[in-house]
Amino acid sequence: MTDVAPLPASLPGDLPTDLLIGGRWRPGGDGGRFAVHDPATGAVLTEVADATPADGLDALAAAHEAWPAWQATPPRVRSEVLREVWERVMARADEFAACITAEGGKPLAEARAETAYGAEFVRWFSEQAVRITGTVRTAPSGANRQLVMRRGVGPALLITPWNFPLAMATRKAAPALAAGCPVVIKPAAYTPLTTLLFADVVREVLAERDLPPGVINVVPTTRAAALTDPLLRDPRLRKLSFTGSTEVGRVLLRGAAHNVLRTSMELGGNAPFLVFDDADLDAAVEGAMVAKMRNAGQTCVAANRFLVHEDVAEAFAAKLSAAFGGLVVGPGSHEGTTVGPLIRPSAVSFVEELVGDAVSRGASVVTGGDRPDLAGYFYNPTVLLRVRPEARVVTEEIFGPVAPIVTFRDEDEAIALANGTPFGLVAYAYTRDLDRAFRLAERIEAGMLGINRGLVSDPSAPFGGVKSSGLGREGGEQGIEEYLETIYVAI
Repeated sequence: MTDVAPLPASLPGDLPTDLLIGGRWRPGGDGGRFAVHDPATGAVLTEVADATPADGLDALAAAHEAWPAWQATPPRVRSEVLREVWERVMARADEFAACITAEGGKPLAEARAETAYGAEFVRWFSEQAVRITGTVRTAPSGANRQLVMRRGVGPALLITPWNFPLAMATRKAAPALAAGCPVVIKPAAYTPLTTLLFADVVREVLAERDLPPGVINVVPTTRAAALTDPLLRDPRLRKLSFTGSTEVGRVLLRGAAHNVLRTSMELGGNAPFLVFDDADLDAAVEGAMVAKMRNAGQTCVAANRFLVHEDVAEAFAAKLSAAFGGLVVGPGSHEGTTVGPLIRPSAVSFVEELVGDAVSRGASVVTGGDRPDLAGYFYNPTVLLRVRPEARVVTEEIFGPVAPIVTFRDEDEAIALANGTPFGLVAYAYTRDLDRAFRLAERIEAGMLGINRGLVSDPSAPFGGVKSSGLGREGGEQGIEEYLETIYVAI
């Protein structure tokens, strides 16, 4: 058994660390537990129950049992439940932020922003719960009427990543619950604590209203494949939503094919950040800092490739380097920190490999390019200039604080470079030419595009990608559609 350090005083003392199944906190079936580490120090924060495959099936059974009653719960009541959850999360925002920082490493300011962002999905979908619509019309032949109605697809398995432990849980759970679908959440093993805390808030609200306890279930585990495989083969499961790598997404899609499950997949990205010669370079740098450096570059929408017109590349690199130089690397809980650690030691080694490969191909390090002298899993913010398009730091998703700059000559070359990847989650572009902005919107192969803006994520807007970056959309009016079936009745 690992020695466990006491929880920091800033974390809630009653933080749940067991499985939530059918409204009850319980240990894993075999009594196993796993350690959750602070990436800023490597120290163990606490240990969490390690769900077995049997525990996963118990969670699905609880969700399936709750389904009829939850589906029959009036939309207004489901809406009020979510509204109350939003209010309670915001009332405990400091607790959530401290938890996010402790297990994920991001600076407290970013953790507070994630808390507000994640909670907003709950408020947004509380409002959508009462806006699920259908139609009644006379058939063109006049022989009958056509009734089209919507209902929840059923119990949903939600597999969330480690980098936004609250926002990824709420972005999936809130629309599912609004649509009348009970859920089983499998959070990432690196950051299960925030999701467990959120689920406890939902559990409390359900219990106070005497609603089915199996509406929300959480099964953290280190045995992800062993737990999910039997769930995907169980006919009681009707929906799968996953955020993570394209490689794992393909495996899950193959598993989901067995029962022809409804699926939502938010997969890998390789976001281009285009800077044209007419761009406001100061604005472009400001946007780049947002698009690149949130969570130390560990986001699926992080700017991965900086494609900069050759006439402004040197000036942009100098300004971006100056901005990177003003960042403060350190534990997220420390006052003034603006860049926290990476999630695990292998992530630091991977970033080092990518930078080394780029340099070996002729890239120059403008700033950074090494680890700071700190405990934990840190890498200094890095700007690379004269990067070859074939360098690994360009072709692979970095998930770290590195900005590789590749130059282009004209708009056609910029678009070709931007589209020269199997991925298509998001892209960013800075230009003062409105016609060009519309051309980019029509030609860039991405599900989302930020024009003169480094932040596109918004609970009220559809989030998702094209090509190998996924299927379906989360957020916006479209987000709840992923959890609804269309039923046609001829009368």
